[in-house]
Amino acid sequence: MTTTKTLRLLSYNIRFGGRGRETRIAAVITQAKPDLVVLQEATDTRVVERLSELTEMPHWAAKRRHSTAFLSRSAVDQHEWRYHRALQRAVLEIDVEGVRVFGVHLRATHSNYNERGRMREVRAILELVQSAGDGFHVLTGDFNTLAPGEPLNMKKLPMRYKVLAFMLGGRITFRAIQLMHDAGYVDAYRQLHSDPGFTFPAWDPHVRLDYLFTPERFADRIKSCDVMTDISEPAKATDHLPLLAEIALA
Repeated sequence: MTTTKTLRLLSYNIRFGGRGRETRIAAVITQAKPDLVVLQEATDTRVVERLSELTEMPHWAAKRRHSTAFLSRSAVDQHEWRYHRALQRAVLEIDVEGVRVFGVHLRATHSNYNERGRMREVRAILELVQSAGDGFHVLTGDFNTLAPGEPLNMKKLPMRYKVLAFMLGGRITFRAIQLMHDAGYVDAYRQLHSDPGFTFPAWDPHVRLDYLFTPERFADRIKSCDVMTDISEPAKATDHLPLLAEIALA
């Protein structure tokens, strides 16, 4: 009986660069036992370097004022920040173990105005991914939007966000994730689970903002995709719960 070799991929938003919370963040990463970590809001290169040391993941890359960064247990084949005029934050492309990973962080705030901006960003990301070839790949990160049919409890939004949402369009129609579906991508978590899968905020999860997508033809290579909920005091690390996936290698 042969065992399929897999890549354990963790997506984790560490909030505002993570400074002062390195030990907490590292403990969560270590608990997950990932091979590759894709970080968002990792704007402080010193923090990413410290996380590399604490997690004993010696291969890493970060860039000042760039949200996306990574930690890896083994050397990656290549990595590159990809830019597009429609993107607020660069997409990080990483090739490791025959898997091409795109680390994503879309613009924030729940409003129709910003959702239109996220739709432009998704189209830009799909354009960048297409230019990189049509082989096996995944997109993961903080998309800052809800999937079709998943409700937003406006009562749980802080008052300033309620006011902003009203000023920028009232009732919000979330459409960015539908663009991913229309382009032939599978939402890995939703494919494997029927429960909500809330990832934000860590102290009272009630929305799912963090995703992993792969083209439909590669869907069977995503062996698992789970929100890490068994973390001790997760909010002391950051405001998101991480998403952990197991990906079959060719």
